[in-house]
Amino acid sequence: MLCRVLQSERLKGRRSPVWLVFLLLPIFPALLGTLNYLGNLGVLENGWYSLWSQHTIFAASFFMPAQFGVFCAWQWRLEHSGYNWNSYLTAPVSPKTLYAGKFWMAAGVSVLAQGCIGLLYLVSGKVAGIAAPPPAELAGWLLFGALGSMAVCAVQLFLSLVLRSFAAPVLLGLLGGIAGLLMTSRGAGVYFPYSLLCLGMRANNPSMDLPVGAFLISCLVYTVVFSALSVRWLSRRDAVTG
Repeated sequence: MLCRVLQSERLKGRRSPVWLVFLLLPIFPALLGTLNYLGNLGVLENGWYSLWSQHTIFAASFFMPAQFGVFCAWQWRLEHSGYNWNSYLTAPVSPKTLYAGKFWMAAGVSVLAQGCIGLLYLVSGKVAGIAAPPPAELAGWLLFGALGSMAVCAVQLFLSLVLRSFAAPVLLGLLGGIAGLLMTSRGAGVYFPYSLLCLGMRANNPSMDLPVGAFLISCLVYTVVFSALSVRWLSRRDAVTG
C-alpha cells in the first residue's frame, strides 16, 4: 500500500512547478559561495575545504531550510484546498501510511538536494581553479547532511499539515535555519532540529569533529516525534470528519 501512496505522490508532483525550486535554488548558494571564495583567496587558503565552508554557510542556513519548507508546504497544499480532506482521509489507507508516503517523498527530495549541492560544489571547485582532488570527506558531509535534512522535513511536514497557509511554514523554515545557525555557533546545535542540517554538512567548519552518537539520536528523536505528531493529527482529524 505504501508503494501506491508513493506513486500517487509522485504523480501529483510530476508537472508541478515546485521542481523548479530544486533546479534553481541550489545554484544561488553555489554562486554566492564561489564568488565569496574567489574574492577572499588571501584569507581562504585551504582550497576545497575553504570553498565548502563558503558554499554551505549559505546553503544550510538559508536556502535549504526554505527549499524544504516550500516542498513540504506544497505536499499538503492539495489537501488544504476545498474539501479534499474528506476524500483524502476517507481513502482505504491508514493515516500512518498516508503520512509515510509524504515523508519518504520529502526524504527522497532531501537526498536529491544533497546530491545537487555536492555536484555544484565539484563543478565550482573546477571553475575556481582548485587543482587538488576533492576531499575524501565529501561523501560523509552529504550523508550526514541528508540525515539532518530528514529531521527538518519531519518538522516542516508537521507545520505544513497544521497550518493551512502556504507561506507560513516556508517562513518558519527560513527562520528556523537562521536560528539553527545561531544555536550551532553557541555549541547547542545538536539540540535544535534546524541545526542538524548545519552540523551534518559541517557548514562553515569542514574540520569540525561531529558528535556522531548525539547527532544520530537527535535526528531520530526529531524525526520520530514530529512524524508521530503528524500521524496523531491525521487520526484525530479523521475521527472528526468521519
